[in-house]
Amino acid sequence: MKSLHAFAAATVSLAALLAAANTSAAPAAARWTPVAMADPMVGGAAMSPMADIVTNASKSADHTTLVAAVKAAGLVETLQGPGPFTVFAPTNEAFGLLPDGTVDSLVQPDMKPTLTKILTYHVVPGRLLAADIARVARANHGVATLTTVEGGKLMLRDAGHGRWEITDEKGGKAWITIADVRQSNGVVHVIDHVLMPN
Repeated sequence: MKSLHAFAAATVSLAALLAAANTSAAPAAARWTPVAMADPMVGGAAMSPMADIVTNASKSADHTTLVAAVKAAGLVETLQGPGPFTVFAPTNEAFGLLPDGTVDSLVQPDMKPTLTKILTYHVVPGRLLAADIARVARANHGVATLTTVEGGKLMLRDAGHGRWEITDEKGGKAWITIADVRQSNGVVHVIDHVLMPN
């Protein structure tokens, strides 16, 4: 498993963001919400673009499980570092969709390598705003393939009308529900499912 530190200064190569289009239908209710205001609200709290990823996430009532997992994996210092990072941040509800006992198991000390692998699969080096992802997708038949810090791939498919679907390496699906939550060291996109690497 590749270290998050090893990729902190990496940039995303547009040449690597190639994939075939996926034409499956997307639920009409699944839409991402680009955030234009300076301090957008996530989980009932204002997200300051002057604060780092962990500081902002710690204020969100919807991301307490994610923050606990980041702490258990020992990734707080890294995600408070300069980055920049693009983080796809699952909500508490997303973690709740995992099989019973999964989260409790993952935060145990002996599961730290597995937890770190899963969390770093949600992080892409660089600052990728919605417009950046859309631009890459338009050039590649509606799909942007991103290489994560973990080393695996995420496929983001433009489903039209502001709807974006993420497919992980196991075939799982997630939708971006809030995009472009700017941070001092990157950007966060809120998602509704946990992504799983191979």
